[in-house]
Amino acid sequence: MGVKIGIIGGSGLDNPDILTEARDVQAGTRWGEPSSALREGRIGGVSVALLARHGRGHTIAPSRVNYRANIQALVDSGCTHILATTAAGSLREEIRRGDLVIPDQFIDFTRQRKMTFHEHFTASVPVHTPMADPFDQNLRAVLIAGCEKRGFPHHVRGTVITIEGPRFSTRAESRMFRQWGADIINMSVATEAILANEAAVPYAVVGMSTDYDSWKEDEAPVSWEEVSRVFSSNAAKVTTLLVDVVPEIAARS
Repeated sequence: MGVKIGIIGGSGLDNPDILTEARDVQAGTRWGEPSSALREGRIGGVSVALLARHGRGHTIAPSRVNYRANIQALVDSGCTHILATTAAGSLREEIRRGDLVIPDQFIDFTRQRKMTFHEHFTASVPVHTPMADPFDQNLRAVLIAGCEKRGFPHHVRGTVITIEGPRFSTRAESRMFRQWGADIINMSVATEAILANEAAVPYAVVGMSTDYDSWKEDEAPVSWEEVSRVFSSNAAKVTTLLVDVVPEIAARS
């Protein structure tokens, strides 16, 4: 089977126009409907399927995203790798607005999501998926190399904490997350990474820092308007990176 890259577009990249030969494919799954139809096409001759995490109009709140259906739809379409994009709050002074972060670890702080394909064990054989290193090292290396090639300000590792949302953190929570060792914060990545690992599909994410969450008291706390403004003004970096790395992933596979 040839290489096919699934790309999950997050806040600010719900509907990127980066494909040739683009067409929409409806994709129901045994877990229900994914957030959007798959937009299938090619990047640099490589087969790609785009999925808008929150719907193409960004209408689905983080905890209402059907993450199982999203990952299953990409798997069912033949995706061999999954890349995801996300806006993220910075929990570190050195991670500035517009910087890209390639996480290597996550902390899951969600409480109410369907985040496993294994709700029932068969033949009394439990399924406990290893999760020590949840992001694929080869995909991370390609993303890091792409950032270096383009000279994009970036961070080669980091721990992302995923919260439930849609609200932002209190100052006390934001300070606590920093003490836990988290570097960036978002509302989706851990859930996707868990499911991709269960499905045995290599997964990596590129996060863009858009704000300083709520811990930095010499600045106004995070707002959706600020997240949108920073991501929109820097979105070209993420789309350029994706276009660069898709052929590279195929060449290395």
